[in-house]
Amino acid sequence: MYGNIDIQELAKFGNLEFVAKQVVEGFITGMHRSPFHGFSVEFAEHRLYNTGESTKHIDWKLFAKTDKLFVKRYEEETNLRCRIILDVSSSMYFPEISNEYPLNKLGFSIYAIASLVEIFKKQRDGVGLTVFDEKIITDTAIKTSSSHHRRLYHELEQLMVGQKENLNKPTSLSSILHNVAENNHKRSLVIIFSDFFSKESMEDITDAFLHLKHNKHEVLLFNVIDKKHEVELDFPNRPTTFVDLETGEKVKLHPSEIKKSFQKQVAEINKELKLKCSQFKIDYMEADIREGVEFVLQQYLIKRGKII
Repeated sequence: MYGNIDIQELAKFGNLEFVAKQVVEGFITGMHRSPFHGFSVEFAEHRLYNTGESTKHIDWKLFAKTDKLFVKRYEEETNLRCRIILDVSSSMYFPEISNEYPLNKLGFSIYAIASLVEIFKKQRDGVGLTVFDEKIITDTAIKTSSSHHRRLYHELEQLMVGQKENLNKPTSLSSILHNVAENNHKRSLVIIFSDFFSKESMEDITDAFLHLKHNKHEVLLFNVIDKKHEVELDFPNRPTTFVDLETGEKVKLHPSEIKKSFQKQVAEINKELKLKCSQFKIDYMEADIREGVEFVLQQYLIKRGKII
């Protein structure tokens, strides 16, 4: 089980949309019992009444049920535009899928995005999808229609099917983000799924972040990691061959001999990335593939609540 919802078991049904619906239903049920009940999707069309404003749009039926004053919010107030950016470069295919590791970083991201699409449907938020490695592979418009949602699920399912076909593909994150900033003319929430394993300099990535913020976009960044292996370097205590999935380069090392220096270097890189995000008011989240997609949904609703 990854997180509180057994995605591996649900995935046996094969249909990504069905899995997403089950994940979201389970998440919403749990949310009503948690400190995050205030973000309930059922109340996406209401906000608390502010003393002194017009009583014209108060929902009196809801007042009778809750003894609280809520004002009806219309679509132009509640709807959000979201652009999801998914990195499918070769490093996202780690770890190799097996009975022990049913999800790699890409699979985790796909289930998280599919579940977000289901929430977008419930809240009538517009959503578009950009998929990239060293270039843009898929770039859809931002829409709210059912046919558009079906297309997104189809695109994501195709990525699941082609899980072994994207070897030795590097990432060009900064150029992709510049493209998104330039071509999305209306203010949007940009949600990024990437492991940030890139040969690009932090300065290049920072420039792309600045471009997004300059164009008034909000940004929510999920640094997708397999913490057990990529942070803790938890491998068997014997010589191990490590492969750079984006270049094919191989090196044989003893994990215990490099563990401390490796963890120090990873911590420094992550610290710099977090600092840059903080400077540009970008929400940075580490998403461990073993913790479940509920964390992603929770962070999205928190971010949405800040924007609306």
